[in-house]
Amino acid sequence: MKPILLQGHERSITQIKYNREGDLLFSVAKDQFVNVWYSVNGERLGTYNGHSGAVWCVDVDWDTKNVLTGSADNSCRVWDCETGKQLIMLETNSAVRTCGFDFSGNIIMFSTDKQMGYQCYLNFFDLRDPQQIEDNQPYLSVPCSESKITSAVWGPLGEFVIAGHENGEINQFSAKSGEILKKVREHTKQINDIQTAIDLTMFITASKDSSAKLFDSASLDHIKTFKTERPVNSAAISPIMDHVVMGGGQEAMEVTTTSTRIGKFEARFFHAAYEEEFGRVKGHFGPINCVAFHPDGKSYSSGGEDGYVRIHYFDPQYFDFELEA
Repeated sequence: MKPILLQGHERSITQIKYNREGDLLFSVAKDQFVNVWYSVNGERLGTYNGHSGAVWCVDVDWDTKNVLTGSADNSCRVWDCETGKQLIMLETNSAVRTCGFDFSGNIIMFSTDKQMGYQCYLNFFDLRDPQQIEDNQPYLSVPCSESKITSAVWGPLGEFVIAGHENGEINQFSAKSGEILKKVREHTKQINDIQTAIDLTMFITASKDSSAKLFDSASLDHIKTFKTERPVNSAAISPIMDHVVMGGGQEAMEVTTTSTRIGKFEARFFHAAYEEEFGRVKGHFGPINCVAFHPDGKSYSSGGEDGYVRIHYFDPQYFDFELEA
């Protein structure tokens, strides 16, 4: 399995995202650039320029028309995917940590950090209403006073947002009223990443407490747990196999004191039903910050603290692999 190495960032990768067809891969990093690549051969298609701080999050809508990015320069921006032109800029009081288009691509949500005396807010904008954009007034803004949101995704049918918090709890926020519909607390530490399955029925959380957990999207029932001995920065669910991939490693600041062999910078594959680890992929020279499966399940990508994105196409043996129970 020879990876394709994408060199387009000078600083650590914060998030990578495939579009729905999987022909494009978007990557953002702490160096204010938003890159888009052809996932088939790793050719860079272009960049979306305009941010002036670290970019924390990226999302692309259902028909790959618009790209949404949130940054530490206190702005959330919408770009034309094809031309790279900035369409909308929404200014905030603090850094934008997570962002996402709903299923229709008409409504966006983003959460802001609790910093500089400002509260953590979850904001909802309707892009069809120019007044909201002009006045920079979301139709719904939910304050999260207890613990800030560290990761968030849209639930099925765009009815609610599933948010993971710094204290390890997971909430469902209604996109209509903003109230908390359900709340669970299975993790003991911060939730670093949430990713949904391809049909949005389940989602996987990656936490600093060294585990990843699988949940039901609607009921928030805890289904499975995947344990490791290091903090998990990101986890993704395969669209075709009962597999999950997890990326992690130590904290970025402890990396220089350990060798790459001890650092456990591998991507780890677990069987989703048996909770057993069955494979590892080496490669990054630092913790893996983000992993993503291609929508056809035949490849996966990982972005690391080393500033590289690696695309791995699975060998034929992978698809015949059966875990002996």
